[in-house]
Amino acid sequence: MLEQVSFSVADHGVTAVLGPNGSGKSTLLRLMAGLLRPDDGRILIDGRAVAEADERVGLVFQEPRLLPWRRTIDNVAFPLELAGVGRTARYDHSRQLLELVGLTSFERAYPYQLSGGMRQRVAIARALVRDPAVLLLDEPFSALDALTRERFNLELLRLWQRTGTTIVVVTHSIPEAVLLADEIVVLSPHPGRVLARIAVPLARPRSTAALDGADFARTAALVRSHLAGTPAEYAEQEAAAAPVRDVLERAGSPAWFDPFGNEG
Repeated sequence: MLEQVSFSVADHGVTAVLGPNGSGKSTLLRLMAGLLRPDDGRILIDGRAVAEADERVGLVFQEPRLLPWRRTIDNVAFPLELAGVGRTARYDHSRQLLELVGLTSFERAYPYQLSGGMRQRVAIARALVRDPAVLLLDEPFSALDALTRERFNLELLRLWQRTGTTIVVVTHSIPEAVLLADEIVVLSPHPGRVLARIAVPLARPRSTAALDGADFARTAALVRSHLAGTPAEYAEQEAAAAPVRDVLERAGSPAWFDPFGNEG
């Protein structure tokens, strides 16, 4: 449940929404996508209210939700097919997006032939296929291990830099929110209210080196202060991030750490 939630999102920026379980983060994203109708208030994009299944919005769920009987390119092209776009045009555009997410050589693969991270890339490409003004991501990498998740955060930033799409991402992780976002919206426990809107002072482009900077630490501490008294999941996330950073520092820039390179 949400109560009196009101905030704006910067055009072409990245906004992270962070809060404890039950604060309404996923509900907020579904409202923004037009999948749910608010009991009160409005959600606007460029001054125009969001309508049911609004084509100006792309939504990526925690699970990829691909159609198992369709190949990669057909999963990406599916929204265009539903919109009546011709086969040649929808395949051409879908191939451009598969190139963008580093899956060109997997366009004929079925979902069961892809890793979890690759399936999530397909889901992101599908969400972008109708060129939405806003891309919504509901903890898209939560099912991945910590090291892979951090890698995919950097890939998401690379994707954002190449497309310029406005992004709103829901997360439980303070380090993830600070690494990704220009602004962090902190929600209270149930019912969800906006506790704080925190600007992230980190320069772009960003890398894992930012995780050990003073600005990163100060911003994370500020976010944490607004979450005082909420469940201990945030302390657990912080603790989990430390060994990941240590591995990355000791490894330098390993060969697999190539944003949008093919994942084996």
